[in-house]
Amino acid sequence: MKRIHFIIINHVIVIKKNLLFGLVLGLIMVLAKPIAAQDHGFGIGIILGEPTGISAKLWTSKNNAFDFGLGFAIGGDRISNHGNYYYGGSRIHFHMDYLWHSFNVIRSTERFPLYYGFGARFNSGGGYDGSFGIRGVIGIAWFPHSTPIDIFVELVPVFQLTPFAGLGFDAGLGIRYFFD
Repeated sequence: MKRIHFIIINHVIVIKKNLLFGLVLGLIMVLAKPIAAQDHGFGIGIILGEPTGISAKLWTSKNNAFDFGLGFAIGGDRISNHGNYYYGGSRIHFHMDYLWHSFNVIRSTERFPLYYGFGARFNSGGGYDGSFGIRGVIGIAWFPHSTPIDIFVELVPVFQLTPFAGLGFDAGLGIRYFFD
């Protein structure tokens, strides 16, 4: 009789453990969201280059997004057509761009969208107080599978309008984490 009682208790314990495991697994499956969120929502991270600082991206559709940057640049600005003047100090940099993404240009098991767009930039300091410029953006991003990040590299020609006109280049390498 004692042995039968022991077997019943062991079976009840095993059933409870399996039931609890099944409930927890089911709850995780119901509440879980897809991990990869690089092509929608909002992402924030860092950018290194010209400028170095914070990078953010806000998707407006499956192919379009706003891109923001706030940082500093060491070594002044590199604008042509301004004589021999080059100020080597640092400056604060803010930009905002509107981007289009082409997901089908590079065929791969990974996602490498090419992107392009235009925007504006504002600099303060570095001998360019209050400078405003128009940006053209071209870049490539990598959306690693099953991760909420994107890694990007971009080249940005800038036509500076104030305080003097000239052509320069910004460039950066960055990574962002996307929130769903």
